[in-house]
Amino acid sequence: MRKYFFLLYLLFHAGLTFGQLKNGYEIDLTINDLPDSTVFLAYHLGDKQYIKDTIQLNEAGHAFVQGREALPQGIYMIVLPGRKYFEILMSTGQRFSVSCSYKDYFNTLKFTGSEENSAFLEYQKSWVKMQQRASSISKRIQNNRQNRDSLKILEPIQKNQEENMKIYLKSVIKANNGNLLAILVKALLPVEVPEISTIGFANPDSVRWIRTYLYNKNHFFDNIDFNDERLLRTPILYARLDAFFTNVLIQAPDSINKEIDKLIAKCSGNYKIFQFVAVYLFNHFRESEIMGQDAVMVKVADDIYLSGKADWVTKEFKSDLKKQIDLIRPNIIGKKAENLVMDSYKEVFVSLYDVDKEFTILYFWEPDCGHCKEATPKLKAYYDKPKDYGVEVFAVCTTSDRAKWTKYIEDNKITWINGWDPTRSSHFDYYYNVQSTPTIYILDKDKKIIAKKLGVEEIGPFIENYRKYFKKG
Repeated sequence: MRKYFFLLYLLFHAGLTFGQLKNGYEIDLTINDLPDSTVFLAYHLGDKQYIKDTIQLNEAGHAFVQGREALPQGIYMIVLPGRKYFEILMSTGQRFSVSCSYKDYFNTLKFTGSEENSAFLEYQKSWVKMQQRASSISKRIQNNRQNRDSLKILEPIQKNQEENMKIYLKSVIKANNGNLLAILVKALLPVEVPEISTIGFANPDSVRWIRTYLYNKNHFFDNIDFNDERLLRTPILYARLDAFFTNVLIQAPDSINKEIDKLIAKCSGNYKIFQFVAVYLFNHFRESEIMGQDAVMVKVADDIYLSGKADWVTKEFKSDLKKQIDLIRPNIIGKKAENLVMDSYKEVFVSLYDVDKEFTILYFWEPDCGHCKEATPKLKAYYDKPKDYGVEVFAVCTTSDRAKWTKYIEDNKITWINGWDPTRSSHFDYYYNVQSTPTIYILDKDKKIIAKKLGVEEIGPFIENYRKYFKKG
């Protein structure tokens, strides 16, 4: 009787385990030539990769990789020693076998029980060959830029290769309609710009460029489904976002902000994708070194993080962010600069708004600051030789040591406007976010901020270009 009950227990327990695993995942993994080794199951998230599980191979290089719950669908990796890895699709069917040889893992890779992964592998091998051919043609074109006869031959070959690659991608999408592989490949399809007519225009090249840019911008995400969470566990969504905001868009805050509104509307129906896109935008524009893009950072902070839509951040994070944004908000490029009224080296009060020049360089500095010791003489050289009477410097010393300040001015014969506000009653540090020195702003004749945080050596070229392209008639 005891044996009978024990047998029932084993059958029940085995059935329970099988039922749980049936809803989970199981990869029968064999890596030949890699006995008694440790490999990893990892996954993509944005531009990063994370380890999901540690796998111990036995003496035959074999292991079962399994879990009781299905993995979030996406592209995963088996990471081998020596920074080698191969990718696998975790889609609806998460029970299959995979094997390869460690020494030549890509060419010996084989899937059993997963047609989608077999198709994924075939796609990868074909795509690698097509990319290699495209790269070879591109290099030949670069090497023959000065040879028109060669270009006449090579450019049609390049165009034909690009067309063949598009046709191949479309064939993969059609053959795998509805599954994860089709979704991923579709996301890689480039925008196909229709033929643009420029008949009747005096400047056809400019018209063609503008219309191509607008079409590409407006249709860049046509092949991305912003409700499909499977894209989160791939590098594709991040790469498309980065390409759009880095390479496609004109890097002007107003243009970028309009596109952010459109993008947020696209992903507002899926919380996880909205969160992913919001985090991408925040990090991308917080880290941007392009002048003026802090205005985009302010928009992202206001519209998403400080508005309460980003419910994944803490109160402390929001509080710190608000303080940072409040320091940026008054000095965004395009805004009128806040007036500064303070004492001066000549012991008369000076006002920033009283400067009547085409350009005003607002220069925050200290006599003992290491970077200022290099920057200030360069600025003086620009100011003095040759003298540009359309430019004035309004310098604000941020130290409270008057003796050092006056000595430096006298020793170096500094003749520009030297402001002095040791108690910071003008709140220059707040209005101009002066957290380090030197800090530089350039204002136009109406005291609108047109540049900020430039290097001294960039001031001259900036003003020259501004006069060339923006000066009104």
